[in-house]
Amino acid sequence: MAMQDIVKIHENDNVAVALRPLAKGGTLDVAGAKVSPLEDIPQGHKFALRPIKAGEEVVKYGFRIGYAKEDIEAGAWVHVHNVRTALGEVLTYDYAPRKNDVAPTEHVYFEGYRRPDGKAGIRNEIWIIPTVGCVNSIAKALESQAKSLAVGNVEDVIAFPHPFGCSQMGDDQENTRKVLADMIHHPNAGGVLVLGLGCENSNIPVLMDYIGEYDEDRVKFLQCQDVEDEMETAMGLLKELAAYAGAFSREKIDAAELVIGMKCGGSDGLSGITANPVVGAFSDLLVSKGGTTILTEVPEMFGAETLLMNRCATPELFDKTVDLINNFKNYFTSHNQTIYENPSPGNKKGGISTLEDKSLGCTQKSGSALVRGVLEYGEPVKVKGLNLLSAPGNDLVASTALAVSGAHMVLFTTGRGTPFASPVPTVKISSNSRLAGHKDNWIDFNAGRMVEDMTKEELAKELLNYVLAVASGRKVKSEEAGFHDMAIFKQGVTL
Repeated sequence: MAMQDIVKIHENDNVAVALRPLAKGGTLDVAGAKVSPLEDIPQGHKFALRPIKAGEEVVKYGFRIGYAKEDIEAGAWVHVHNVRTALGEVLTYDYAPRKNDVAPTEHVYFEGYRRPDGKAGIRNEIWIIPTVGCVNSIAKALESQAKSLAVGNVEDVIAFPHPFGCSQMGDDQENTRKVLADMIHHPNAGGVLVLGLGCENSNIPVLMDYIGEYDEDRVKFLQCQDVEDEMETAMGLLKELAAYAGAFSREKIDAAELVIGMKCGGSDGLSGITANPVVGAFSDLLVSKGGTTILTEVPEMFGAETLLMNRCATPELFDKTVDLINNFKNYFTSHNQTIYENPSPGNKKGGISTLEDKSLGCTQKSGSALVRGVLEYGEPVKVKGLNLLSAPGNDLVASTALAVSGAHMVLFTTGRGTPFASPVPTVKISSNSRLAGHKDNWIDFNAGRMVEDMTKEELAKELLNYVLAVASGRKVKSEEAGFHDMAIFKQGVTL
């Protein structure tokens, strides 16, 4: 299959996408119709396949991505200058269920860590979790000093600094406590040191209610105000944790136990054509093998939400998805912000014209499986299959949210590249081959090959094998660089 120049994604589309820069003039054959570009069309950008009247729907992915602001000629560049969003404020929705789900396929396995509580992990790390931003520097100093403990089956020692845990009220304080408790229970951590100060709102005694039952060999606590030399005391605890975690070794585990988070950022015009559909096909594959995937970034569902709502397995899940969308819209308006202030400058440069254009591209990551679970922010995943999670579009906040809900790994598609990581292995999937070559130190998997010589199905199978390898211990680029980030969702007042 040679490199394609253009793609018409759905038979009902009235625009096509340039897969490489197109020069003005010449004649293109688009699904049997002849079109001549009236101007240069950049890679990832759209052009009209037929005349589109002012006020008429612009259709891509088989759905409306906005309205024409003016008459658009066949062959004309279609972008922000001549398309406007069709989205309004909070909407009402009707449930039109779609019942066809993915069929089961044979199971596959990975080499992971079986925890005493029955959970499976894909890493055996020691995590240092501060309860409050005041002890971040101590946590980082301990991380450097304790790296020497990462020997044998102890794979790394990682601190997760964050600025919260005090001077917070209401939902913000709740979010911080839930996130810290979820992190403490994450199966990728073989041992956890919870590092408190002593006078913060979310101090260790308060957190105990959120943590619930825990294994005293696996989780240790230290309030720095209580001891004379916190570094010395903490190092003693970290040595005990390393001895405990070091006793675990990898064993064969069914991939039905894998939980994979899905997120995109720095999208370009190819994200919704290559990388996101490949991740969607991967999601269907993993779900067919009994596994679990989680889709998040609610603002990137606006304009494509009805597709997800109609794939909800039950009316209750439909209602939860309506709340998921409308609560997020209300969050925007309660801060006097417009709901549709998106796409970002980078998105627009890459060819994305409206939020619907972006959202329809983003939701391709969900594949075609039915929605089996809808999660609040900080809520652990309970149901196998495709889940939706409430979190914002911000890359670090959303990827952390996926990890705290139980994702072992995050698949992160990008057209522009990003070096960040999350608390769990974060696989960077490029939408185009140029990025994969240019930022080889960031990109783990190139879905740009879909417009060159590979099909979506072939790439999805290759991605599944890659995910199983990462689950079995293969490091992703951000891990090799030593990057680990955590960001907690903040919505309200700082005292």
